[in-house]
Amino acid sequence: MSAFVDGDTRVVVQGITGGEGQFHAEQMIEYGTNVVAGAVPGKGGQDVAGVPVYDTVAGAVREEDADASVVFVPPAFAADALYEALGADLDLVVAITEGVPTQDMAGVKRRLGETDTALVGPNCPGVITPGEAKLGILPGNIFSEGRVGLVSRSGTLTYQIVDSMTQRGVGQTTAVGIGGDPVIGTSFVDALDRFEADPETEVVVMCGEIGGEDEERAARHVAGSIDTPVVGFVAGRTAPPGKRMGHAGAIVSGSGAGTAASKIEALENAGVPVGDTPEAVVETVSDLL
Repeated sequence: MSAFVDGDTRVVVQGITGGEGQFHAEQMIEYGTNVVAGAVPGKGGQDVAGVPVYDTVAGAVREEDADASVVFVPPAFAADALYEALGADLDLVVAITEGVPTQDMAGVKRRLGETDTALVGPNCPGVITPGEAKLGILPGNIFSEGRVGLVSRSGTLTYQIVDSMTQRGVGQTTAVGIGGDPVIGTSFVDALDRFEADPETEVVVMCGEIGGEDEERAARHVAGSIDTPVVGFVAGRTAPPGKRMGHAGAIVSGSGAGTAASKIEALENAGVPVGDTPEAVVETVSDLL
């Protein structure tokens, strides 16, 4: 069982004829991901990296039995690509695109609520089950098979903590970067539920950052519904109020909500140990296994 993807996941790459889409499709295939199709309007009938291209996601689902997509489509057209994917009854959609307008994503989020599809992203590195499949831009060589699930708003922080875990012999079941935009598909709560349902995941690492209240909501959820041990990290402890730090959602309002301190307090009150550094997180995880 896997929290999001496994070796049987059949993937369609939206935007596969573009430079980034083709490059990362080839990287996913090299990793072992079962990429069965591409989808680009008006490009049907082509072949990219040995993968047939269809005009629509629905065509890829119909002809290749695809059940997941990964989106490498420019920001101006990303919402249309996501609407198309949500209309194709896929199990999972992973949106890598950065810079999708918030208003566009608000509409996509409403549509998402009418489906059974899980959306990861946008503005995220994707999702990986080490040794089986990766959807997105994650560097597969730093991941290793193991018993720790990881969910993070930051791609770079994901890489840092995963690399530290791997160097210490601590492998991962699945790692998912949910993205740092104000409006995203999969939340911390959603990811925690998936890891809770995965019998192979024995510990979960949750990497948050300043801005919004997702970490506080996750803390309440851990306290009430999650039995799997969770270890936390919150980036942005020294960020000044009113300054956006990296992600569009990483900004602290003048009200004091969304600060690193408030998130750390909420997590610790829920029984979640929070590491001061990524290395401290890995040490805590090692002690729990």
